[in-house]
Amino acid sequence: MDEYSVEYEYMKEHSFVDVTKHAKYPPVAISSGVFSSHGTLLPIPIVTYGNILFIQAPPKTMKTFFVSLLASSYLNGKKEYTGNIKGHPDGRKLLHIDTEQGEWHASRTFRRVMDMSDVNKEMYLPFALREFSCDDIIKFIETHLHLNQDIGVIIIDGIADLVRDVNDIASSFETVKTLMRLSTKYNCAIVTVIHSNYGSDKPTGHLGSFLEKKAETQIKLEPNPTVPGHILVKCKRSRNTSFDTITFMVNEKHYPVVIEVEDPIEHLR
Repeated sequence: MDEYSVEYEYMKEHSFVDVTKHAKYPPVAISSGVFSSHGTLLPIPIVTYGNILFIQAPPKTMKTFFVSLLASSYLNGKKEYTGNIKGHPDGRKLLHIDTEQGEWHASRTFRRVMDMSDVNKEMYLPFALREFSCDDIIKFIETHLHLNQDIGVIIIDGIADLVRDVNDIASSFETVKTLMRLSTKYNCAIVTVIHSNYGSDKPTGHLGSFLEKKAETQIKLEPNPTVPGHILVKCKRSRNTSFDTITFMVNEKHYPVVIEVEDPIEHLR
């Protein structure tokens, strides 16, 4: 058997979908709310294992605080902060990568996650990698997954730092394909964060465009135009049932808090 046949057989074995078998509901990593399916209540996914969540946020929309909410919810977050956002870790750990902040600010962010959670600190693996190249960061993530196959969720706050240029088609495509491969190979959920273009609804560059196409769920953060200090978390696109818009604010202790809204239908418009 030549090398082409070996590669073909491997791909056929690992990718064939038997449509005669009943497909199970995808394993949910982080959810918000529930819905009824044939009389059974199921969690509404924000992201499922083996897939990518893509968060786009313009300036001043507290994206790092929202990331803290997601991280703490996965780590059995305290309901006083996380509201209906719920993690389904099943004993798996969270790898949190910050590529933008210096040590002091990153440490404060990571500490916030732990303060909002009720979990053993060994389940949370935070790293500040601002000083490293995009290739080194990708290699670090892949190596960490290879050596520690108990990672359930990876948060990459600053996905633009994993490419040399967000407008470079080849580099952006390869980075997104790498994330897809890792999420599938290690059955983990990957949470990515990118800025929106100034004055636009579009995420930054070709990198943002590829993430829009490949992510399971796309979330958009935006200020509530009628309530200063409130941030709306909208499900812009999803391959699953869309979750209701989430509203959060940052309290006097500088912790993000999910809040109830009086008219949730209004915030879905």
